[in-house]
Amino acid sequence: MGTIRSVFIDGEAGTTGLGIRERLLSVPGLQLRSLPEERRKDPVARRDIMAEVDLVVLCLPDAAAKESTALADSLGHDAPRLLDASTAHRVHPDWTYGFAEMTPGHAARIAAARKVANPGCYPTGAIGLIRPLVDAGLLAPDHPVTINAVSGYSGGGKAMIAAHEESGGPAFELYGLGLEHKHLPETQAYGGLTRRPIFVPSVGHYRQGMLVSIPLHLDTLPGKPSGEDLHAALAAHYPAGGQVRVLPPEASGKLEPEALNGTDIMELRVHHNAAHRQAVLVARLDNLGKGASGGAVQNIRLMLGLEDAAAAPAAREPAHA
Repeated sequence: MGTIRSVFIDGEAGTTGLGIRERLLSVPGLQLRSLPEERRKDPVARRDIMAEVDLVVLCLPDAAAKESTALADSLGHDAPRLLDASTAHRVHPDWTYGFAEMTPGHAARIAAARKVANPGCYPTGAIGLIRPLVDAGLLAPDHPVTINAVSGYSGGGKAMIAAHEESGGPAFELYGLGLEHKHLPETQAYGGLTRRPIFVPSVGHYRQGMLVSIPLHLDTLPGKPSGEDLHAALAAHYPAGGQVRVLPPEASGKLEPEALNGTDIMELRVHHNAAHRQAVLVARLDNLGKGASGGAVQNIRLMLGLEDAAAAPAAREPAHA
């Protein structure tokens, strides 16, 4: 029997924490550790359990995640490895960004890292579309990128979930119109962009599922590529069979956000009009899957040596697959 690895989820009662816990229960070679509910906010109890486990997952607000990191760091050589699901450390130089497919070899960097910052759900889609095109020279780093996205209300935290499930909530709403959304720094940094993108998020009255779209005028791009060129660059970037899949555009010209719910897959498409030289890049994912808990479990498996960093990561498939 192989070595059993142990994990403590600090903040396991939240939406992401519950999702991670549910997924980890089916991972062989893993032991989940917990604190009694009455001791979950006790720093001594949390520090003690951190000293006993291999990895701690932080599913906490930003300030609390920083406090928890300090607790772990105070253990010195006994400190566990950390995976932070908050926004607190996503662009911090001491933390590795946890998007395994972002660049070739990045999964191996996650596997070797002591501290990994799990990506946001929106940036997972946006970076998944943007970074390969920047690296391929088809999208200039200073291009004025606009990102539009819609998520189910589960991505908004407890207050938004309560608003929709208890009182109905609006059918649809834009938010973040102050253009200071907390996901912008990581999107710019790891998208390889030098110009701050405009990001317009929205939420619909459905629980989960996400679409991230980026419109482009093809004649403004380096070399004036075709839509097929953009598709080819994305397809060349992502290995077949992994969690990120590049697919042809939908023949109907329509995409709905809930098709991948309950999976850890992200689909990327390039919809384009050759006559008008325009394209729309679209990512579809479950904001609680590859966009949160599913992406976190992928990183946990890499960090604990439960998954080959050189292989295509396993993915939870759609029920109809």
